[in-house]
Amino acid sequence: MKQRLYIVISVLTAIFMLMGCGDKTQKMVIVYSPHGGDILSQFEELFEKKYPDIDVQWIEMGSQDVLDRIRSEKENPQGDIWWGAPSTMFMNASKEGLLQPYKPTWADAVENIYKDTNDMWYGTFLTPEVIAFNNQLVKKEDAPKDWDELLEPRWKDQIIIRYPLASGTMRAIYSAMIWRFYKDTGDPSKGYEWLLKLDANTKEYAASPTMMQQKLARGEGTITVWNMPDIVFQAEAKGFPFGYVIPESGTPVVTEGMAVIKGSKHPEQAKLYYEFVNNVESMIILAKEHYRIPARTDIPKESLPEWIADTEFEPMDIDWEVFSNKSAEWMKYWEQNIKNRGQ
Repeated sequence: MKQRLYIVISVLTAIFMLMGCGDKTQKMVIVYSPHGGDILSQFEELFEKKYPDIDVQWIEMGSQDVLDRIRSEKENPQGDIWWGAPSTMFMNASKEGLLQPYKPTWADAVENIYKDTNDMWYGTFLTPEVIAFNNQLVKKEDAPKDWDELLEPRWKDQIIIRYPLASGTMRAIYSAMIWRFYKDTGDPSKGYEWLLKLDANTKEYAASPTMMQQKLARGEGTITVWNMPDIVFQAEAKGFPFGYVIPESGTPVVTEGMAVIKGSKHPEQAKLYYEFVNNVESMIILAKEHYRIPARTDIPKESLPEWIADTEFEPMDIDWEVFSNKSAEWMKYWEQNIKNRGQ
């Protein structure tokens, strides 16, 4: 009986040891990202085809949720790569010691304003913000050409806005409108006055991007402000009657970033993934199939869709560090003192 018990214990011990070894040696990379199942599953398949011995596991969640999760896991990190969020979030994560430096092979192809000086994060996509309109109801030549034209009386009750507090895009646009005045004075008051006038012309704050787009398509409003890639996607892929104007004075360009999570348990696999999803071939796929504008400047223009290759925009001169520190305060003021008070 004792001999049988000894054999059983020995077998179980061997199994547990093998399981433990498997956990230690298994090659994988765990990705936290808001980029959606279409992109994440496609690049899981493409990456694993090139590196069949590495298992890609991804968890899709909003940008803020990613940051909150990485914060909560700081003492015992579970993720390896953070793919996708505005640069301000990566700046905050870097200050909090949540990221570890990595300089990708394509680092020199990204302009300095779209990457961290200490290699904590790099821009992957650029998202310029634009003035969009229903092109069945408004001719392009009649649409607002710049931000201040949105305040003209002719657009009274014609503007549909995505509810700003729930939207990274709208937070960036509203903060940029305040920044135009704040950068010279250090005082947000004139920016708040500008947003109050915009509120007076705003017919509705839509609860989601989908609702905002549907209302614009139905003509419930004729003007909005939103990000250019999504406007192009809605027009080309869904047939919505949308056109857009890039503001003449400059536009905030939100940088979507990528970083290795500090304490990654699979750092070598993380670096391979980092390189793979940002190589030239991947950037072309993301531009053509997913309407993303590459941050890399070395992607052949002839390989990109015309709406990217033929578009020029002037980035607004923004101190994104100030944005990361002040945006929450500015948006709280908007919610408490400006929203629905422009009348």
